[in-house]
Amino acid sequence: MKIPRWSKITLIIFASIVALVLVIYIGLAAYVHFNKKKLLATVTEKLNKNLNGKMTIESMDPTFLKGFPGVSLSLRNVILRDSLWQNHQHNLIEAKDFDVAVNIMGLLKGTIDIEKLGINNATIYLYTDSNGYTNTAVFKKKKQQEKGKEGGSSPAEIGKITLNNVNFVVDNKKGHKLFQFVVDELKAKMDYHLLGGWEADIKLKTLAKSLAFNTRKGSFIKDKLLEGPFKVSYNDGNGIVEVAPNKLNIGSNGFIIGAKFDTGKENTEFTINIEASEILWRNASGLLAPNISSKLNMFNLDRPIHAKCRLKGNMGPGGEPEIYVEAFIKNNVLTTPGGVIDSCNFNGVFTNNHLNGAGFTDANSVIKLHNFSGTYKQIPFSIDTALIENLERPIARGIFKSRFDITKLNNAIGAETLKFTKGTANVNLAYAADIVDFKLTKPLVSGDIDIKDADISYVPRKLNFTNTAILLNFTNNDLFIQNIRLQSGKSVVFMDGTIRNFLNLYYTAPEKILLNWKIRSPQIHLGEFMGFLGSRKPASKARKKNNHKTSFSEDLNEVFEKSNVNMHLSVDKVYYNRFLATNATAELLLSEAGIAIKNVSVKHAGGALKLNGNITQRAGLNRFTVNTVLSNVDIKNFFYSFNNFGLTSLTSRNLKGYLFAKTNISGGITDQGKLVANSLNGSVAFDLKKGALLNFDPIISVGKFAFPFRDLNNITFTNLNGRFDVRGQNITINPMQINTSLLNMDVAGVYSMGKGTNIAVDVPLRNPKKDADITDKEEKKARRMKGIVLHLLATDGEDGKIKIKLNRNREQSR
Repeated sequence: MKIPRWSKITLIIFASIVALVLVIYIGLAAYVHFNKKKLLATVTEKLNKNLNGKMTIESMDPTFLKGFPGVSLSLRNVILRDSLWQNHQHNLIEAKDFDVAVNIMGLLKGTIDIEKLGINNATIYLYTDSNGYTNTAVFKKKKQQEKGKEGGSSPAEIGKITLNNVNFVVDNKKGHKLFQFVVDELKAKMDYHLLGGWEADIKLKTLAKSLAFNTRKGSFIKDKLLEGPFKVSYNDGNGIVEVAPNKLNIGSNGFIIGAKFDTGKENTEFTINIEASEILWRNASGLLAPNISSKLNMFNLDRPIHAKCRLKGNMGPGGEPEIYVEAFIKNNVLTTPGGVIDSCNFNGVFTNNHLNGAGFTDANSVIKLHNFSGTYKQIPFSIDTALIENLERPIARGIFKSRFDITKLNNAIGAETLKFTKGTANVNLAYAADIVDFKLTKPLVSGDIDIKDADISYVPRKLNFTNTAILLNFTNNDLFIQNIRLQSGKSVVFMDGTIRNFLNLYYTAPEKILLNWKIRSPQIHLGEFMGFLGSRKPASKARKKNNHKTSFSEDLNEVFEKSNVNMHLSVDKVYYNRFLATNATAELLLSEAGIAIKNVSVKHAGGALKLNGNITQRAGLNRFTVNTVLSNVDIKNFFYSFNNFGLTSLTSRNLKGYLFAKTNISGGITDQGKLVANSLNGSVAFDLKKGALLNFDPIISVGKFAFPFRDLNNITFTNLNGRFDVRGQNITINPMQINTSLLNMDVAGVYSMGKGTNIAVDVPLRNPKKDADITDKEEKKARRMKGIVLHLLATDGEDGKIKIKLNRNREQSR
């Protein structure tokens, strides 16, 4: 095949050019080889010319093929020190290998233009001492006039920069900053603009050993591998370096990162923007400084979140940068120290610059949660905006809203104290609370909790309420309980209450809580509230052992038992077993120790009863003390209502008349409200008017001996008064005169409901009707015991019944 003539000419020209280049390159290589000492001196002199310090290069060797068609120089053991190196001992640059590709034409002109710079196995250490001096002062700053005198010469332009195994450190003692990166690989291709400035395409792979904007608070992204490309530009006019947003891997997560550095400012101001479309909560917190991550790690989100972060600050002594973080959470599971929140949604913001000018500190930090919603223990709720301010001493604020089936509260607070089986709750509360160990304490709350149509059991006291309605109104520290309707069995109660300083005392001193109740009711059956008499049922040990009991339930249970309740009652009808009272008013003080009863006033058995007393609660036995005043009470109904006060011989069937009495009695009462046998202790002073003693066996037994022909089943008297002293099973009958229509008698002694009955009965056989017309009281008294007097003694019989016999000791004394 014949080659065309023009092709031959082209090949000859190309071969000639190649040969010429080779000749020139070989000549340059030879020149460098034979003049490397001179060139090293030239390079060193040129570099040191504009330095406030010294650069030393141990050796320089050409590497011809590596820089072809230019000449590449390999510098060994390059050290750059500032003039005050002796004081701080930190080399600005210390490189084992320093590769420089030099422009051929520059060499021919006697100048050195660097086309490529490679730094390998090196440490670059930018050091600033506590006074603000920096070793970068090794580079002289040219004045504007000096630049003009040099004829507008431009700084050296480096086409490519590579770093391999370079430890890059920025150590600012004055600003408490420490940045350290171990650069595994960096490749930068530079493009310079004619009017000044440059652009660079950079590929980076480095390990972040420290990114501490404040070494006292710790490092961001510590020990994380950074890998990815950058596009960086520099504006020579304003000194701004911009990093275009691009994907960078930090550890195992991908981020979009962009930045801006203003080198024209004295301390180089910067703004760094970071965004991750999907990142786990713990992975995100692990990139932050320990003072922040330690707080964030108290929480967790199960699924990845979308997060953005902006860091803004300067390289000078200004502490931490301004931090602004946004997070977007959808349908996630949030774990907090207080519990787990399902179906969680919110937009969150964190900033350490809540108030401009107050510093970038924990005290000026805030967490904002917008449009927060979720479910806690199956209870749905929402918070329009929640704030956590001052992370040094955190304070939480927000408006809590929820509407739910009240039975779901059993999961939230446990069923040891209150158990809900029906009803709805509507909650609207604004709150502000301290946060201790990331738990709300001592909250200030305002708003309402409205409970309707609820069935509630108070488990420790075994009390059940149906169709209950409660409105809780919180105003700062105070709690107003309004429009309460409680129904327990046949009892219906309407209540309004107030607790002053409730929220403060709830957490600090529940025993000082005083609940003032105003209670009204058409009817109360006291037997349905006997649970208040019993000692508390202890919380389930199994639940405590398994740690199922919530701290809120524990707090609530403690408050119920330690708090004091002052009740002001007004009840139309009060029922208790056989007892019925009307128009009842009373004041009751319920405390941890028991129940104080004050100013009780009721209408009963046609008369009035006033009562004061207390009940002391103990395990298995409750002690009571009562002081009563009875006025014009039908004694038959009175004894019947109180089950004859434990007496067996004298009952309501034996009595008739109207009783006026004062009692001071103490005793025991069971958890079921029953009187403990033989537990009474005290005294009873009575005055029975228009009375009658009906079918009373002890008198009938005496009458069989003394008055076998008289009717002793219906003994009437106009006035009977006396005093009984009660000591357990023994009742001491103080000397008492009984003046009846059929006989008179004097009675004194001890009546026992067990063993020990010893009652002396003096019965004159004289018929009282014979003295009925005597008007002189003294004469009537003197004639009362005239004639034959029968002295009898009532004692215990062998069959357990009372035995009547002659009282021979009394006859002998006469």
